[in-house]
Amino acid sequence: MSNVHFIGGEKGGVGKSLVSRVLAQYLIDHQLPLLGFDTDRSHGSMLRFYADYTSPTVIDRYESLDDIIESAFEQPDRNIVVDLAAQTHQFLARWMEDSDLLDLSGETGIGLKYWHVMDSGQDSVDLLRRLLDQFGGRLDLVIVLNHVRGETFDLFEASGLRSDAAAYDAKMIDFPRLADTTMQKIDGQSLSFWAAINNAGRGPASLGLLERQRIKVWLKKAYGNLDFVLV
Repeated sequence: MSNVHFIGGEKGGVGKSLVSRVLAQYLIDHQLPLLGFDTDRSHGSMLRFYADYTSPTVIDRYESLDDIIESAFEQPDRNIVVDLAAQTHQFLARWMEDSDLLDLSGETGIGLKYWHVMDSGQDSVDLLRRLLDQFGGRLDLVIVLNHVRGETFDLFEASGLRSDAAAYDAKMIDFPRLADTTMQKIDGQSLSFWAAINNAGRGPASLGLLERQRIKVWLKKAYGNLDFVLV
C-alpha cells in the first residue's frame, strides 16, 4: 500500500519544507509515484516548487486531512508527502487520535511516517521530547538533524534523546548543509532541485557551473541519507 510521510517539527524555520522538497525530488528522480499536500496557507513551498504534484490541504479541517488517507487508500504504491506548517501538530495529533489512524493504518497496510525536522536549538529538543512521549513506539518516527539550520547539535546530544529515540526504533539521519547563497538563488528563482542542477541561466542570480556541481553533490549526500529511511 501507499506510504504517507508527515514532514513536521512544529517550530518555524527548522527546514520542514526543504526536507519535503528534497524528499519529493528523490521520489521523482527514482520514478516513484508522488502526491504532495501543502498545509501552509500563506506561502506553501511544495505548491510553489512542485505544483504539478501538490494540492493544498487545511490542517484544522478533518475532511481535508481525510483526503490524504483516502488518496493513499485509493491508489496503492503511492508516496504521499505532507508538508506541515509550523504550529500544526496539535490539530494533526487530534485528528489522528479521533480517527484511530494508527490502528487503521495497520488494518489497511498504509504506512505512516512522521519526520521530525530539527535545528540546533533547544526548542527542537523540547518538541522532540514531547513527540516521543506522545507517539514513541506507536508511530514510525524519523528524526532529521538539519545542518542547513545548524552546524552542531550539542543540545540534542546532551539531552539523552538519541538513546530514547533508539529505544522506540526511531530512525535518525543527518541532512547535509548547502551554502546559504546557493539556497537563496534556488529559492529566489523558484527552481526545483532538478532545474537548479540542469538550468545554467544568466545574470547575477544565476547558478554557475561550480554552484550547480555543489548542488549535485549535496543532493547526492541527502539522497544517501534518505536511502537509510526509504530503501
